[in-house]
Amino acid sequence: MPSNVSEGGDGGEDKKKKSDEAKLRGRSGNNWLILFATVAIALGSFLLTNKRGNTLPKTYAICSKDSDKVYVVDDRNLQTQCVVVDSVLIADTGSLGSIREKWGDIQIRYLPEGAVVLPGLSDSHGHVLEYGAAQQLPLEGAKSPQDVVARVREYILATPEILEDKSQVIFGGGWDHTAWSSTGWPTAADLDADSVVRGRPVILQSKDCHALWVSSKAIKDSLPLPETIEGGVIVRDESGDPTGLFLDNAQDLLKQPELTEAELLRRFNVAVRDAHRYGLTSVHDAGLDPMSLAFFKRQAKKGTLPIRIYGMSYFDPHAPYWGNVTRPLIATGNGRLTTRSVKIFADGALRTGGSALHEVYHDNPKTRGFMRLEPEILFDVIPKFVKDGWQVNVHAIGDRANGIVLDAFEASLVGADVGALRPRLEHAQMMTKEDMTRLGKLGVIASVQPTHAISDMWYAEDRLGPERVKSLYAFRSIVDSGARITLGSDFPVETMDPLSGFYAAVTRKSPDGKSPHGPGGWFPEQKLTRREALRGMTIDPAYASFTESILGSLEIGKRADFTVLSQDIMTVPEDQILSTRVIATVIDGKPVFGDI
Repeated sequence: MPSNVSEGGDGGEDKKKKSDEAKLRGRSGNNWLILFATVAIALGSFLLTNKRGNTLPKTYAICSKDSDKVYVVDDRNLQTQCVVVDSVLIADTGSLGSIREKWGDIQIRYLPEGAVVLPGLSDSHGHVLEYGAAQQLPLEGAKSPQDVVARVREYILATPEILEDKSQVIFGGGWDHTAWSSTGWPTAADLDADSVVRGRPVILQSKDCHALWVSSKAIKDSLPLPETIEGGVIVRDESGDPTGLFLDNAQDLLKQPELTEAELLRRFNVAVRDAHRYGLTSVHDAGLDPMSLAFFKRQAKKGTLPIRIYGMSYFDPHAPYWGNVTRPLIATGNGRLTTRSVKIFADGALRTGGSALHEVYHDNPKTRGFMRLEPEILFDVIPKFVKDGWQVNVHAIGDRANGIVLDAFEASLVGADVGALRPRLEHAQMMTKEDMTRLGKLGVIASVQPTHAISDMWYAEDRLGPERVKSLYAFRSIVDSGARITLGSDFPVETMDPLSGFYAAVTRKSPDGKSPHGPGGWFPEQKLTRREALRGMTIDPAYASFTESILGSLEIGKRADFTVLSQDIMTVPEDQILSTRVIATVIDGKPVFGDI
């Protein structure tokens, strides 16, 4: 596979967004204004403007006043006092005295007391457009099916264009049946019981994105349905009729309207706004379907991508193999869009009982979960993608699924340069000790989500029993096996906030300091250190996306992506980590959120 193929963008310097440009207007008859405007425009390529209207010169330094509060995150885990930005690159690091001596009258911006600079934070596993969709009608925190229905009703009543048009599909996301006191799945009848909701097509995504709860109208609009579907479940009642629950691959059976460009942009802008607010400078989008991929390519052609996106192309087992005919995109769209990997789903999710286990579920002895793809397909396509030079990223939750995927990787990587391919297990949630060891030996990256651990810890033992649960989210064991990890959130499944992931990784406690095992954390022996967690959201995601030479640390010559936090998350007491604020998010030397 070519290493520098670029399509649809200039791949060059970042173009200024209108909101960040200094606008000058003058009357044509006023010569001095014309001269002033001409000079200002000439200077425009050397000036950067933050949201307060203060200008940043082409070259500037960010410094702490009296201590080393810049975390470089290099091989030595260096801390220093200043970082120098020259246009879009890191030009220097060092003490305040050395910077003044080398750079003369360089403009210096001092950090507020207690604040720190980190390399730009990265999320290794999220879903950008899906996040924007979920924010439209958020259902997380609902305490019962009736509570969800009440939120849908309120949304309809508050949205005139939907209230007046019963044909419009209503989307929502985030419901979580494990948080309800009632047992069993919600049904279409629950939605149809409300007079405002009844008769409307309603499609509600579960918190883990592995189940859809839909109304009778949505079912009717999707008929005819097959009796069964490989890798999924249509939940049916005693008469064989669909109840309104579609699991894993069965979700694809729901007919949904094609999204407009305006709706895609709305979803994208919502996600980017929050990403910047949370200090994220890059996101690995874990599963771009053809529509999403086409949308990002269109945005990249415009040169307007406001965040770095590393996209994983979705693998459709029913479509022709494309790894030998599709060209990767490398750093297109002002250098911010890359798609050189494929995302394959091996199994379902633990929360909805679809993760593939070696033994039956502790709370449901009738099932071991299921594979969304037959192992034969994995053994067929993974070697093909590897041969054609694509990074292969496989969703695997249960211990059986992870074992099968590692078998396929092991067979595919014989004689291959693993460092050039960097295969990934997305989630790697539950693994046998033997497979953890194999993970490290094979050089497969574990892409994990610490906030999943503190979400699932409340019901996990019920699912797996007291012994098998010990192999769930065993981050320390994975690291000790020699495997490299990278951290993400799986937003919108969990919060997009990377500090929540950092906190979960180092404490294994809920935000209010609780866990099933008490204040010491859930299986505290599996905690990561703060240094490991920081690297897991900076340099390790860069490595996992083949960008460690330009991103992930504040080393000279790399892109000037950094995040300024209000306090030092590496040293504050753990119960204060979540009170940290993002002061500024900077991409290519320019603030996209906050001020510096």
